[in-house]
Amino acid sequence: MKFEAVPVEQAAGLILGHNVAGEGGSRALRKGKRLTAEDLAVLEGLGRRSVYVATLEPGDVEEDDAAERIAAAAAGDGLRRSRASTGRVNLYAQALGLLRIDRERLRRLNDCDGVTLATLPGHSAVRRGKMVATLKIIPYALSEGQVARAEEAAAGLLRLTALGPRRVGLILSGSPSARERIVRGFREALAARLEALAATLGEPDFVSLEDEGGEERLAAAITAQLAAGIDLLILAGETAIMDAHDIAPRAIERAGGEVECYGAPVDPGNLLLLAYRDGVPIVGAPGCARSPKQNIVDLVLPRLLAGDRLTRADVAAFGHGGLLEDVPERPLPRSWIS
Repeated sequence: MKFEAVPVEQAAGLILGHNVAGEGGSRALRKGKRLTAEDLAVLEGLGRRSVYVATLEPGDVEEDDAAERIAAAAAGDGLRRSRASTGRVNLYAQALGLLRIDRERLRRLNDCDGVTLATLPGHSAVRRGKMVATLKIIPYALSEGQVARAEEAAAGLLRLTALGPRRVGLILSGSPSARERIVRGFREALAARLEALAATLGEPDFVSLEDEGGEERLAAAITAQLAAGIDLLILAGETAIMDAHDIAPRAIERAGGEVECYGAPVDPGNLLLLAYRDGVPIVGAPGCARSPKQNIVDLVLPRLLAGDRLTRADVAAFGHGGLLEDVPERPLPRSWIS
């Protein structure tokens, strides 16, 4: 593609390189359009003797065609493409689900000259109709070779994992006198989160941990919940899990589970526990789970409900971007210390 100034009378059929303003300063002609005889008359009426245009050469692919081809290569299951316009194609979720991104392919695609693809963060939970990515061709055309290289880089880059109905159990613990407050605080916030992810929160169990029998009672409650066939279990309470050998992790192991990790590089949400029993995830949620604001449970619940088996390494990776907005439910909000 050549980009050059040509005499107005020779510009018919070529692509206008820049916007052209009329006498009052408003736009008379929009960049990127193929100039017609009427457009040339407008230019002549404005006293223009030459105009900057883009001229396609043999083997060039116009921006919209290039965008359509590359977006088609990038968009996998569960995604819908818009029609190309001005070299841009937007991608939308076709259902409630988790956006999956091959980050290395995304890097390679954006390293291709003249091609950009911007996306939501990987593993974002998105509703049907949500725009998840936008692809833009920068110049008015790319060579066939450039398009082919971009298609290869983009192949299978994006897809959506649909979120279907899931049953989630909840076990709360603490002092019997605080039971109503504990249940109200956690149930409302967690039920709203889960409903947005197509999951249903069951009626919570409450276990008193005031004496030496608390661990055994909690293990029995865990066993009973899992026996009911739930897809995920959440443990929370008056006091968050404070140590890898606290009552909750011991109860999980007593019930036949295995702790994957304790602690997360996310604030709010450092005191997360993640365990599994027979493939069913068990989440020990910190107190920040009572807040509607984003916290650690918003990072782990969508992925677990989508069927991901999160590992200690996955949780460790949350540290990049893990500093979230503070929540008022915490006893030690952030403040400047001089």
